[in-house]
Amino acid sequence: MGRNTRKRRTPLATKAIAASAALALGGGGLIWANFYASAHESHNQTWGGNQTKAATAQVATISCPDVQQKLTNVPWRARQGVATELANLDKQITEAYTRLASTRDAQAKDPNFVQNAIVGPLKEKRAATIDRIRIDIERVGGSFDNAIKQLAACTTQSANQTTAGGNGDGQQQNGGGEQQNTGGQQQGGQQQGNAGQNIGGQAGNGPVAADFVDITKVAPNVLSKPNKTPNASTGTFTTRCGVNANKNHNTDNVIVAPGVTNGAHHLHDYVGNQKVNAFSSNQTFLQGGTSCQNRNDLSAYYWPVVRVQDGSQDFDQNADGGGKEGNVGKILTPVQAQIKYVGSPASKVVAMPQFLRIITGDAKTTTNGLANANAHWSCTGFENKVQLTQQYPICPQGSKVVRTFAFQSCWDGQNIDSANHRTHVAFADPASGVCPNGFKAIPQLTMRLVYNITPPTIQNGQVKNAYAVDGFPEQLHKPATDHDDFISVTTGGLANRIANCINNGQNCA
Repeated sequence: MGRNTRKRRTPLATKAIAASAALALGGGGLIWANFYASAHESHNQTWGGNQTKAATAQVATISCPDVQQKLTNVPWRARQGVATELANLDKQITEAYTRLASTRDAQAKDPNFVQNAIVGPLKEKRAATIDRIRIDIERVGGSFDNAIKQLAACTTQSANQTTAGGNGDGQQQNGGGEQQNTGGQQQGGQQQGNAGQNIGGQAGNGPVAADFVDITKVAPNVLSKPNKTPNASTGTFTTRCGVNANKNHNTDNVIVAPGVTNGAHHLHDYVGNQKVNAFSSNQTFLQGGTSCQNRNDLSAYYWPVVRVQDGSQDFDQNADGGGKEGNVGKILTPVQAQIKYVGSPASKVVAMPQFLRIITGDAKTTTNGLANANAHWSCTGFENKVQLTQQYPICPQGSKVVRTFAFQSCWDGQNIDSANHRTHVAFADPASGVCPNGFKAIPQLTMRLVYNITPPTIQNGQVKNAYAVDGFPEQLHKPATDHDDFISVTTGGLANRIANCINNGQNCA
C-alpha cells in the first residue's frame, strides 16, 4: 500500500509540461508581457500610491499541504472517519479562501490581517482535524506518522506564484497581480470589485489572461509513443455512454469523500452509472442503471464540468459547489465524449477488478505543484502536435477544444482503492510502457471530451469570454487542475471481454 508514491507521468503528461518552455518562443510570451503591464495599470487606477509593489505583493490564494497524499496506510475500518475529516480540511480551506476574497479592504489597511485573521486560525482548525485523523487511525490499531501534524500550517501565494506556473515548478511565471479579487459582492453574475473592475474571471478567482494561449503559436511538443514489443496488447474497446445530455450532475465525490455532501466543492458531469453520489455503495452501483449502450457497462465515468464565463448564469449560481464557491457561468455539455480502453505496448493485460477506483490528475495543482498533474488540453486538428497542461488553448476558427485523459494502466493486483487513492495503481514507464515491479498491466482507460467553444480573446491584458474547468475555489480555475474519476462496474463478463478483445488485437465496441 505504501509503494509507488512517486507519480510516473504518462507520455502525454511529459509532453504537455514541455509546452511551457515552448510558450516562451510562441505567442504566450507576448500575452504574458501585456498581461503583466495591464495588471499594474489596473491596480494603479484602483489602489493609488505605489501600486506596482502592492499588485505583486497582494495575496492571491491560500496554499495548504495536501494531507490525503501522505496517508498511504489507513486501516479499512478507519477510512470512513478519515475521509470525513479530510473533507473537513477541504471545507476549512474553502471557507478561508472565501474570507480572503471578501476582505481585500482590510488587507490593504493591515499587512498582518491575512496572517492574524485567516491563516493563523486556519492552522488551528487544521491541527485539530489532523489530530482527529490520528485518533481514528490509532483507535483501530493503525499507526500514524506524527510528521503529518506538521502539515497543519498553510501559506499564502501571490499572483506570480500561481499564474500559469504551478507551485515552484521552474516554469515561466507571470508577475502580474490581475487574478486577485479586489473584494466586493457578486452582482448579476459579475464580480464587482473596487472601481467596478472584473479581475480574475467572472467570480474573481480566475482564469486570467496568462492561463490562455493561441495554440497556433505553440511549438509541437507531442513525442512518439513507446515501441510495441511482440507481446504487446494492441486491441481497443470503445464504450458509448453519451455526453451527459440528460444533465446528471452533482458536487459530490464518492471516491475521496464518501458520505459527504458537496465533498468535491465543484460540479461533475456523470456518464455511465446513473446513481452515483456521496452515499452510493458498491451495491447501489449494481442497481444504478447506465447511460452506456452496452447495458453491462455500469461503470461510473465523471469529470468536472467546463463553463464559459461570458456573464451568463446556470442553475447552480447560488448553490454550494457552484456560484457560492466561484464556479460560475454557463455549463457546457461536450459535443463528443469518447471512452476507449487500450492495451499495453509491453505486455498483455489482465481484466480490471470489479469496483476498481482510479483518479487521474490532481484537482489541487495550484497549491500542490505539478507532480500528479495529468491534464491535457488541445484543439481538434492539433492533438497530435500540441498538448497543454498549464494553459487553456485558444483554438482557431472551426477548431474545437479537446480535453484528453489517459488513466493509470498498472494495478497492484490486490486493492481496488488505497488510502490516498493513488498507490494501488500506477503509470507505466513513458519510454518503455512497462509497469513498475509488482504491478500488472490493465486496460488503459482513455477519454476524449470535445467542446464547441467560441475562442476567448485577450484585450488589454484581460481575457474576454473565458472558459474554465470547475474546481476548488482556492485553485483559481487553473487548467492544470483538470482531473477525471472512474469506478469500474461491469456485469455479464464484460471486464473479461474487454481484456480479451485488447489482448487479441481486435477493435471492439
